[in-house]
Amino acid sequence: MSHLDGEISATGFEPERRDTVVVTGLASDAHTWNLVFLQLLIEELGYHVVNLGPCVPDEVLVAECRSVDPVMVVIGSVNGHGFQDGKRVIEKLRACSGLAGTPTVIGGKLGTGGEHDGERLDALLEAGFDAVFDDGDDSVGRLRNFMAAIPARTASELSETGTPR
Repeated sequence: MSHLDGEISATGFEPERRDTVVVTGLASDAHTWNLVFLQLLIEELGYHVVNLGPCVPDEVLVAECRSVDPVMVVIGSVNGHGFQDGKRVIEKLRACSGLAGTPTVIGGKLGTGGEHDGERLDALLEAGFDAVFDDGDDSVGRLRNFMAAIPARTASELSETGTPR
């Protein structure tokens, strides 16, 4: 779905789905364009996005995720240190009881060598990521398919104010 497919409200186009997704870079990664692209893509899929930006310390990511209670966390990497930083941060996210089951994915350049490394992808999955989208063919399509499989939260799962979590 694109924004043009959404229903028109008094404030403009409103996508049907408004669950919250956290998009973030890793502590060592100062790139922003990938995070902006991810935000726009995910918003087009109908989600509300909280974009934490680049160079996010692990502790800040965990605290923000605990505060926002997202339906999904999307981590983007461009600097090639996604494997090392990703393994460290997923352990911290999975150690939080409220985030242990939150779908969390990582993608982009996960190594500095530039080549596809199946062992690294497997290690990230084993560490706790639900999906890994390396900088390869059709990673955007695979992310869209993954997100389409996430069930929408019901009204009883929304916060007490009725806003999406």
